[in-house]
This record gives sequence, C-alpha cells and structure tokens, in this order.
Amino acid sequence: MPGTPRPRGALERIRRRAGHDPTPEQARRRLRAITSLRLAPGQVVAAVITALLGVALVAQVRAQDEAGLSQLRESELVALLDDVSGRVDDLQQEVLELEADRRRLEGQQGDVAAAEAARERLQSYAILAGTAPVTGPGISVIVDDPDGGMTQTMLLDAIQELRDAGAEAIQVGSVRVVASSHVGVAEGAGGGSVTLDGAVLVPPFRIVAVGEPDTLAGGLAIPGGFLDSLRGAGATVQVVEGDEVLVDAVRPTPDLRWAEPVPATPSS
Repeated sequence: MPGTPRPRGALERIRRRAGHDPTPEQARRRLRAITSLRLAPGQVVAAVITALLGVALVAQVRAQDEAGLSQLRESELVALLDDVSGRVDDLQQEVLELEADRRRLEGQQGDVAAAEAARERLQSYAILAGTAPVTGPGISVIVDDPDGGMTQTMLLDAIQELRDAGAEAIQVGSVRVVASSHVGVAEGAGGGSVTLDGAVLVPPFRIVAVGEPDTLAGGLAIPGGFLDSLRGAGATVQVVEGDEVLVDAVRPTPDLRWAEPVPATPSS
C-alpha cells in the first residue's frame, strides 16, 4: 500500500522482530550465527581437490585397462576371445547337462536314472584321474628333438595350450597327464633333459590329446606358442588330426593312507 514502509535487508527484519535496534554486540552474534552455516574456504578447497583426485583415479584405472588390451597383438586378442567364448560354451553345456540330470532324477525312473548318472560320473572321474584309457577324436603331435632344444617351459606351454583348447585327456610319451603332473629337468640325462612325472622324454616322442581336432591344433598353432618355440629351437614337429586317437597310458588307483570317509550322521 502507498505510504507503507517496506522492510529493507536483514537489519530491518531484525528490528521488526526485536522491536528496537539491536546493540552492536547482539548484531555481531546474530551475524556470526548467520555466517556459521557457510563452508569455510579451506573446506571448499579440500572438497574440490578430493573430487578431482577421485576423477583422476578412475580415469587412470580405465586408461590402464584399455592400454593393457591395446598392447596385445591381433592374434593374442583373437585367442583371448576364443578362450572366453569357449568357457561360456562349456558352462552353458554343463548347465544343460545338469538340468537334464535333474529331470531324469525327478522322473518315475529316478533310481535307474540315478544309477546311470553315477556310472557316467564315475567314468568321467576315471578319465580325469587317468585311471582308464580314452579313445576319441583328437590330435597326435610327433616331436623330433635330437638337439634337446625343448625346455621345461615349452612342455608346460604345450600342456596348458591343449587344456585351454578343451583337451579331455593328454598323454606325453608314455605318461598320462593329470592334475598332479609335474614337469622337471634331469640334468645330464642321456637322450633328453625334460621330464614328466620323473620320466625322461626321449626324442622322438608323441603327444596325444583327445578333443575337438581343429580346436586342439589351433591352440598349439598360436603365434609364439609351443609349435613356434619348438621349431625355433631346431626341432621338427608334425601335427596329425584324427577321428579316433588312443590315450592308453593309465595311472594306478592311489592307495589312500590318511583320508577316511566321514560316517553319515543319522537324521533326527
């Protein structure tokens, strides 16, 4: 309304609430109460620096991850992609097999299906433990290394490359490769220095692997892998794919000395 004075500023509002002019001390206390809600300049600077450090750390981690992949060769990237794809396929296949087992066990012939599933599991475990011979599609690798150029690392690479390529059973010379196999070096051994589970590999010897032939052969042919390293050392290597190869080396069933099964607890 015309002629009505309007409040002006914080001081005018304080005067209206108090009914009189505040003393200088009261004004200072009220001013400090108002400004105490504001962040100090040091706090603002610290918050900005913390935020910048967080952004820089995230950017550095991402850059390192990208640089790690960018430094790989095209063949290595392809091999990495194939390995990941193969693992996904294996896991999906395992899921399908487990679902099929569950349906069989839940059916009317549950006891028969359970016994059949147990026999299949026993066969699989016998293959993994190396206590049974194996036949099926796969590859044979004939290695002729008269100069002894093959090293312990090369043989380890060959076994690992075959496993990564999906080999279900591997035999090197007359030795069956299992989870507990170890590669060593026999210094001064005649005819060769690399050993597998204590047996000296005397050239020429053969590596047999059961699995998808194309995949197994491709796994060994990775640039810089087993075949390239062995040929670079002066050895002669020949890879033969076959519809049926035989892994006839077996491991004896271990005689357990310490482990005993835990008795089943009767249900209450």
